[in-house]
Amino acid sequence: MPLPFDLIALKTPPDSRSSPVPSSRLGRLARLGQMATGVAGNMLMAGARQLAQGKRPSMSDLLLTPANVSRVTQQLAHMRGAAMKLGQLVSMDAGDLLPPELAAILGRLRSDAQPMPQRQVQAVLGANWGAGWQQRFETFPFIPMAAASIGQVHRATTKDGRELAIKIQYPGVRRSISSDVNNVATLLRLSGLIPKTLDIAPLLLEAKRQLREEADYLAEGAHLQRFAALLADAPEFVVPTHHADLSTRNVLAMSFVGGVPVESMVSAPQAERDRIVRLLVSLLFRELFEFNLMQTDPNFANYRYDPATRQLVLLDFGATRSFAPGFGEGYRAMTLAALAGDRDAMRQAGISIGYFDDRTQPRHQAAVLDMFELALQPLRQSGDFDFGSTDMAQRLRDAGMALGLDRDFWHIPPIDTLFLHRKLGGLYLLAARLKARVNVQQLARQILEKAGEMQPKSSKKQA
Repeated sequence: MPLPFDLIALKTPPDSRSSPVPSSRLGRLARLGQMATGVAGNMLMAGARQLAQGKRPSMSDLLLTPANVSRVTQQLAHMRGAAMKLGQLVSMDAGDLLPPELAAILGRLRSDAQPMPQRQVQAVLGANWGAGWQQRFETFPFIPMAAASIGQVHRATTKDGRELAIKIQYPGVRRSISSDVNNVATLLRLSGLIPKTLDIAPLLLEAKRQLREEADYLAEGAHLQRFAALLADAPEFVVPTHHADLSTRNVLAMSFVGGVPVESMVSAPQAERDRIVRLLVSLLFRELFEFNLMQTDPNFANYRYDPATRQLVLLDFGATRSFAPGFGEGYRAMTLAALAGDRDAMRQAGISIGYFDDRTQPRHQAAVLDMFELALQPLRQSGDFDFGSTDMAQRLRDAGMALGLDRDFWHIPPIDTLFLHRKLGGLYLLAARLKARVNVQQLARQILEKAGEMQPKSSKKQA
């Protein structure tokens, strides 16, 4: 028999890892100051040791040491919010290029946020639900089932029998987005992970805008409902049900859905791993060509899998982005050109999307088209593409960095393309992790045929 709520709260053991989220700008600035001071101290000590050994240390070698990355990771995990979110993105983008020990430390940011203590959780819920909110719940454990960069999730049961996942936003997240983005960008520049010649000011503005949208749980609730409607014809996907009566701008209530982390399926049979990635690839094509709406956060934690029902669970819609119809049309033209092996048509599609224009130097156009062809390699291959045996993601990153370092190539593509590429890159990384083999070309043809953009192969043979 369920315990009364007050006893449940009393019996909830304290989480030794919990820590209050610094919500004031001064408090967050102080945290970053402590981090910078500690990193600088480690760099001085490491530099002195190398000089004593007759070595000439480089700035990047001194900065990207396990001790420094560990310090940065711990501080970002404590701060949460936009600072941790940006650290997560760097860990996904740079993880394969860093030494294993550094990649492992940074990788903790994707799943190792520190939860809020009980008193802070109660304060946030009291401010959003009002006094006496506990009376609506049969159970509400104060230790979260998951803690991420912007909020933490509690599994709770209401008095009317609903089993829910309650996402609670950390206090002060929205107020700190601008300063967090600026400060973390400075750290990334010092680390050398961002080329000094690349003007990232427009990207920082867009990152702030996107993070503010992600911190609006009313907007995320609307995206949740929208995707549930769009995928109503796809029972292989599960989207949690939104519960508006308990949702606010800072609290999101949705039905609890089980499953295992999608990346834990690495030991599943090959056919099962292939099917998971096939579902994700088909979803990407539908988002781009059919929905004009995409969940752009590539974090693996946004997906779970139910081995019993063989359904893929979609969890997080905070980073959902709407695309103008013309944006999808440009990528549809790019896809058709890639399928046809028509490089000139790919160039025209690149111009329509905004990667370059007729004034762009031919060598830069050629470099961008080379990257297109590399990125679309799975699409151009007839039959299954083996994601587990390719270094495509690393080669793409190397080519992009080389192009970004070229001072003559000043043009930054439309912001929407960067979010799409982030989603695509995350999908490639997950497919490589699962060592999946997928006929991407066949999936693309099916989606395009459904949209009436291509004739089925059988029709072409008869024509």
